[in-house]
Amino acid sequence: MIENGDIAMSKKQSYYIQNDFIVLFILFVCVSLLAIYNAQQLEQYDANFVLQQIVWFTLGAGIVAAIQFFDMDQLYKASPYIYWFGVLILAVLLISPESIARTVNGAKSWFHLPGFSIQPAEFAKISTILFLAATINKHKIKYEISSIKTDTYLLAKLIVITMIPVLLIMRQPDFGTAMVYLFIAGMIIILSGIDWKIIGALIVGISGIIAAALGFIIRFPELAQELGIAGYQVDRILTWFDPSQQSSDATFHFDRAYMALGSGQLFGKGMGNLQVPFPEAHTDFIFSVIGESFGFIGSAVVIFLYFMLLYKLVTLGLNVYKHSPFAAYISFGFLSLLLIHVFQNIGMTLGIMPVTGIPLLLISYGGSSVLSTMIGFGLVYRVAVEHTIQNDYLFK
Repeated sequence: MIENGDIAMSKKQSYYIQNDFIVLFILFVCVSLLAIYNAQQLEQYDANFVLQQIVWFTLGAGIVAAIQFFDMDQLYKASPYIYWFGVLILAVLLISPESIARTVNGAKSWFHLPGFSIQPAEFAKISTILFLAATINKHKIKYEISSIKTDTYLLAKLIVITMIPVLLIMRQPDFGTAMVYLFIAGMIIILSGIDWKIIGALIVGISGIIAAALGFIIRFPELAQELGIAGYQVDRILTWFDPSQQSSDATFHFDRAYMALGSGQLFGKGMGNLQVPFPEAHTDFIFSVIGESFGFIGSAVVIFLYFMLLYKLVTLGLNVYKHSPFAAYISFGFLSLLLIHVFQNIGMTLGIMPVTGIPLLLISYGGSSVLSTMIGFGLVYRVAVEHTIQNDYLFK
């Protein structure tokens, strides 16, 4: 005979079984391991990246489970401390000696510790999302009736919170990662309820600055480098706008990735049949491996998986907004993080975006990117758990 206590315990445990998130995670893991396994046949490196990726995903799953011990109220209270800890690590990175934070490819972005490396900027993305969400929630509680003045004040706070880590990351320098932060903040600002007059003026102003900066770099590339813009960044922008006018060295990454993606045609070449070698196949250009191995059909399936996850995050955020705006903005923030990474990574493979070192989250190989993504995944999983609990209480 089943006791009432056993039934209650079983029901409580069922809150933590979010089937849609679990199935999507398993599918992404399978795609990631298959793609990395195929990329390894190019023999660029000696390491077993599939085994290492399994380790990262296993650690990530443990992190997701650990996050479930904290409720939204605890995360809300801890968000300022988590944010400032992330900022502190970014600052420490810049002043650390070369022995533990050496400069690689002109950027000081990693702590190189015995046996592993850590990229603080990846984890600071999640801490920034948490603090932005908490700031909006706290502001809305304090100012129940919004006005131009209060909305401008909120916008100023969100900009300051975003620009502190962005400026530190630009000092590394890592322009691509900094742009990710700005995109996330922009999406959260748009969804924060700030008056559209303010947002419209902000969009026009930023668009004008970006257009002017790009125009200046294209028109005066040498002067742009003299003013501090790295030569490789100028080359990437020029290649993005007009690849035909650039040298084969400048377009090498794009040409190879595009060739691999297109050579897969409709159904791909299958497992173990890659024929187009190109650099960073297991990380930045993993989508080209998918295209060559599994063709247009396989690539479309991967994009559909991302669509399903993004759709789930949108609906989750909208559903939880009424009883927890903080949880909703966590969902929107993680959605923004995934969206910019997917759009930029696949876009650079297709040639519609400039080449950057932004990985395809949940698929590309990487320790810091996988673990930080799993932290974000754990947070939205917790949001889904609390939403299920809330619905259960409402409809009893």
